[in-house]
Amino acid sequence: MTSDAPLTLPDGRPVPLLTGDERPMLESWLDFHRATLELKCAGLDDAQLRLASAEPSELTLLGLVQHLAECERNWFQRVVGGLDVPPVYGEKSGYSLDPGRGVDEALAVWRREIARGREVCAGRSLDGVGRIADGPMAGVEVSLRWVLIHMIEEYARHNGHADILRERIDGVTGA
Repeated sequence: MTSDAPLTLPDGRPVPLLTGDERPMLESWLDFHRATLELKCAGLDDAQLRLASAEPSELTLLGLVQHLAECERNWFQRVVGGLDVPPVYGEKSGYSLDPGRGVDEALAVWRREIARGREVCAGRSLDGVGRIADGPMAGVEVSLRWVLIHMIEEYARHNGHADILRERIDGVTGA
C-alpha cells in the first residue's frame, strides 16, 4: 500500500519517512521529535508545566520548550546561517523560568524559531557548512547534515526528560 499523504500516528504526530531521500528523512525525524515535545505539553496548565522533575533538578516542561527554542535559534540561525542573533531569552540555556512568561508565549516563540530555522536552511545543501558560534568548539565547521542529526539527538534526549516530567505530573506515559 502506498500513499502520497503523510502518515500520522493516532495522537496526530507525523510518522517519520520510512523510505526516500536523506534530507526529507532527516527533516521528518526532526519534525516527529518536535511534535513529541508539543504532545508532552498538551493539556497541561501553566502551573503543571512549571513543575520540576525531582530535587535537586529544576528541569520543567516549560524550561525544555524554552531551551529547545534556544537550540533552534543557535544551530540553524547562528551556526548554519551565520547570523549574529542574541539568545532568545537573554541567556544561553533557556531553562530559567520567568513568572510572567507562560506556556502560550513560550510555545509561540519556539514555533517562530522553528519557522525561522526552516527559512534559513531552505535551499542549502546538506554538505554546506557553518561555524559553531561560541563555546569550547567555537569556529569549528559543521555541515547542515551534522546539525540536523544533532538536533534530532537533542530533541530525542530531551523528549526522554519530557516523558519523565509528564509521568510525574499526571501519570501519562508513552509516546
